[in-house]
Amino acid sequence: MDLSQTVFELIDMRSFSNLWYWIALAVAWSSASHWVLGVPWDTVLRARRVGGQSEQDLTDLVRINSNRILHIADVSGVWLILLSFFVHTLLIGLGFFYAVEFAQAVFLILGPMTLVGAMSVRTARIIQAESCVGDDLRRRLGRHRFWVQLIGMLSIFVTSLWGMYQNFSISPLG
Repeated sequence: MDLSQTVFELIDMRSFSNLWYWIALAVAWSSASHWVLGVPWDTVLRARRVGGQSEQDLTDLVRINSNRILHIADVSGVWLILLSFFVHTLLIGLGFFYAVEFAQAVFLILGPMTLVGAMSVRTARIIQAESCVGDDLRRRLGRHRFWVQLIGMLSIFVTSLWGMYQNFSISPLG
């Protein structure tokens, strides 16, 4: 027996029973929750607490990132939507019709993250249209973060249920 065969027997390389998949899922959602429109959440808290230059820094960061997000959406939004539909259709087909566990795992991360991306474009448009600053800006970012966290919790819950189902259905006891 060679080393690679021993490693593959010792560590299950399927997605839902692999510790690295769950670490990646947790990192993805904690990052999405921490970086609201590309602005770290601690910057929002510091602007609320301190004000002054921190408030101006927050306004500038949100303006820069909102303009960047909206530029990308305006210039290549249609192509990104088409590519997104293609990738999602491919992952759904491979994962749930052909039972490719890796495609299921990727879709269960990428699907909800796509929704968060669309919400970010919408929030950036609202911030730009309403010229949000100060309390309004922090409230808008807080509302966006709340919905990202809610989607993240639901996504982790659904992913864990699906992962447990997959692990039980292929186990020797199932």
